[in-house]
Amino acid sequence: MRPACASLDASALRHNLAEVRALSGARVMAIVKANGYGHGLTWVAKTLAEADAFGVASLEEGRELRESGIRQEICLLEGFFDASEIPVILREHLTPVIHDHYQVEALKGVRGAGRCDVWIKVDTGMHRLGFEPAEVPAVMAELAALPCIARQGLLSHLACAEDADSAATRGQIERFEGLALPGLRRSLANSAGIMQWPAAHTDWVRPGLMLYGASPLAANTPAPARLKPVMTLRSRLISVRNRHKGDAIGYGGVYRCPQDMPVGVVGVGYGDGYPREFQTTVSVLVRGQRAPVIGRISMDMLTVDLRAVAGAQVGDEVILWGQGLPVEEIAHAAGTIPYTLLCGLTQRLPRRESL
Repeated sequence: MRPACASLDASALRHNLAEVRALSGARVMAIVKANGYGHGLTWVAKTLAEADAFGVASLEEGRELRESGIRQEICLLEGFFDASEIPVILREHLTPVIHDHYQVEALKGVRGAGRCDVWIKVDTGMHRLGFEPAEVPAVMAELAALPCIARQGLLSHLACAEDADSAATRGQIERFEGLALPGLRRSLANSAGIMQWPAAHTDWVRPGLMLYGASPLAANTPAPARLKPVMTLRSRLISVRNRHKGDAIGYGGVYRCPQDMPVGVVGVGYGDGYPREFQTTVSVLVRGQRAPVIGRISMDMLTVDLRAVAGAQVGDEVILWGQGLPVEEIAHAAGTIPYTLLCGLTQRLPRRESL
């Protein structure tokens, strides 16, 4: 077996949920779409047994959770895409987000038994999905008249919450608060909103990235929560060789050794989801010490400078992100965001779960 794997820490996941509750004091819809941000949809949901609800992107994800025994509310964050999905939604007791008039019209055609809760999505300024604020009372009235609708809730999404001084976010919060409809459950804050915008907490929050131990905030912004990484991407040194000054390393020979030096080969590459291109120098951890990545990333391997790692040898564990090496740091060096790294791990990479 190849040595590369993603180890998953269940206690860290539960710890991060507790941090969400401590910061917000609200009910929690844990966002587990995209295969639990690459951590495994069912494993994440079962580990977060104390979450009040789960948010997914599709009917398929919702059904997978129901089939695995999850009984909490499951919210379809994009609602349904076709009227043919509605019978399954009713049968599986899923909660769709209603964001467009075509969905309201589809619900009007429902016949027979079965009811579902819905969240009405309002566009407070992100301009992606949702009804204009002025449309919401009429939409609510239309839905309230339908026998297939039980409870309604009001939901919106923050576009710039990672910026602690965002005028756009203040405007979104004000527009959401302006829809003061009595008896309606409300949800506005995503992870960044939970961490930086207390006024956005309302009575339901929707954490995503922070549950997995990474910060959605801008680089070098202190996080108010003591998050723990859930995923650690690990591998091992599969070769250690002493190379000579001037030796070219890897494809294209883009790196040449500045002196005689030990070079290690790590059994992981872009075929596992590790980034191929970096804008700045990036390191891995070997024996707790930083070892810079050198040369081009290969599909199955990468090479590292071991000059700072005394006694490095074949078989030594290598940490590529996670414990001791934040995934945010790797994402920043790659010119991307933590979401893409966590969600981008390939299926060939084993996930190893711990309690």
